[in-house]
Order: sequence, then structure tokens, then C-alpha cells
Amino acid sequence: MKTTLSVMLLGLALATGSPATHAAQEVGISPWGPQDEIGRLNLMTADSQAAVLARLAGGKSYDLSVEYHIGMPSWQAAGDPHYRIWMTHTPHGNVVADPLGLGQAMNEHVSYTGAAISMYTHMGTHIDALGHFGLDGRIWNGFDARTHLGDRGWTVAGAEKIPPIIARGVLIDVAASRNVDMLPDGYRVTREDLRAALAHQQTRLEPGDVVLIRTGRMRHYDDAEAYMANPPGMGMEAARFLVEESGAMVVGADNLSFESFPSEIEGNYVPLHTYLLAQTGTPIIELAYLEDLARDRVYEFAFIGGSLKLRGSDAAPLRPIAIPLR
Repeated sequence: MKTTLSVMLLGLALATGSPATHAAQEVGISPWGPQDEIGRLNLMTADSQAAVLARLAGGKSYDLSVEYHIGMPSWQAAGDPHYRIWMTHTPHGNVVADPLGLGQAMNEHVSYTGAAISMYTHMGTHIDALGHFGLDGRIWNGFDARTHLGDRGWTVAGAEKIPPIIARGVLIDVAASRNVDMLPDGYRVTREDLRAALAHQQTRLEPGDVVLIRTGRMRHYDDAEAYMANPPGMGMEAARFLVEESGAMVVGADNLSFESFPSEIEGNYVPLHTYLLAQTGTPIIELAYLEDLARDRVYEFAFIGGSLKLRGSDAAPLRPIAIPLR
């Protein structure tokens, strides 16, 4: 993980801009009203959901999530915990401890297994809630941390507010359009990369899409150190193209952190996260498994996903599926 930490520290070193640089970036105020907590997810309506479901081709579906396991890739540079799973009950252990007072005969007859997990909220396939990053102590829609962030999380814009997502999904396979299996370490995806990939696929974007970018990094998922070391990611102009020019509702990729490092913006070490979450209200999906879609060249699909309703949390695990459209 040393390479990842070095990249992060380099980004932090660039985050030393003048006060004017900081002042130029402000949180977005929602066009959906002062109580809005879900940002661009408001673009999803009953009509838009019905329209995409009416186009289902049926048959094969694609699982866009990764497995959680000890040793999986995870963000460690800021001291966040690894994924852990441990057994709370095993058949033999119950015979010995008899935690329910059932007696040896019952415990030998009925085999009871239980487990517990501990993890950082930004592990595995997950969606960032709008409170994940902010600017000057405020998040999307001007909600202030001093008022809305307590010991048990955010009282606004938490992960529990994220609705089930049913929308048109689009895969942009940047790696394939550049004729490589995986983009090089540290590669910064540009606006022109996205436009070229869409032209190569003969795919167009529509307002309200869930847009997922394939860098090919998922090929390293079983090697956590290789996966995390200096990954490719999105540049600022690429993010602006997706949101401002194309109208994406949600954006995501197969890497962790979505954006590339070091930062392109003086005074901000994670400018894409603050631009997407705090300034435009755009949720981010990370660690999406896109290899099967890419193999079968499925570029347009119904995206259906529900995240865990973790009250007050800044992110939640997501189990999305993709179903091709007619």
C-alpha cells in the first residue's frame, strides 16, 4: 500500500492553495428545494423507471458487485479498518459453550452457525452518499456539519435516504476503446476518452443515466496491493462531461476512489468527490464489477440496485444488477 499512500500524500501536498482558491469552490444548493437530501437522484421518476423496465430484454442478468473477503482491496491510507469476519457460533463451539442452555444432545443435533463482520463503509461495491465529502464544513444543499452531524452520523443526506435505483445504465469501456485490457497505472481519463469510447461503442448518453466507467482495474481485484497501487481514474473534465454536458444522475467506475491522483485543483486533494457530491449532488459508485458486461459488449442496460439503509452513514454497500435492454 506504500504507492497508494505516496500518491495520496502527493495529492495532499497540492492541496495548499490560497484562500481565494478555496473560496472559488462552494457547495451546491439544490434546485429541488431546501429539504433535498438526494441530489440528482431526483431525476429518477415513476415514469423514467417504468420506461426502462418496459424495455427489459429478459434472459441474462449481470451482477455488478464484488465479493467481500478478508484481504480484499480497501482504503488504508487514512487508517480505516480492513474487512473482518469472525464466527460468533459454530456447531462444535455451541456444544462446548451451550450459549442458549439447550443441552449437549440438542446442540449436537441442531448445527448452529453465526458470524459477525466489521468494515469501513467505503469497501467493496458501494455508493457514496452526499455527506461523504463537503467544502468548508458544509455538504450538498448547504447542510452544515455543526448542525447536522452528530455522534451517530448525519441527520440529513445519510445513506438511508438513497432510494432503490432503477434507471438506464450505460457502460463506457475506456480500456477497450484504447485497445488495452486495463488502463495504465495513474492514467487520467479525459473528456475525449469518454467521447471516443462512446463513439467506438456506438452508444449515447441520456439525462438521468447511471454511467459506469471501465478502466479494467477489476482484473487486479484478487491482488489488493496491485489493485490499490496508483490506479487510473477520472479527470475533472471527464466528470464535467458526464454531469454538465450529458446529464448523468449517478456516476461510477471499477476502481476505488473514482478520481485520479494527484489532484488537478490547487487547494483540494479530492476535487472530483467534492464536485460530484457537494457541488452537483451526484452520488458515486465505486468498485463496480464491469468485466462481464465488457466481455459481452453490453453497453446499455437497466440498472437496478439497492444499498443498505445505514442511518446517518456517508456510504453503503450496494448490490447492483444489469439487465440488457431491447
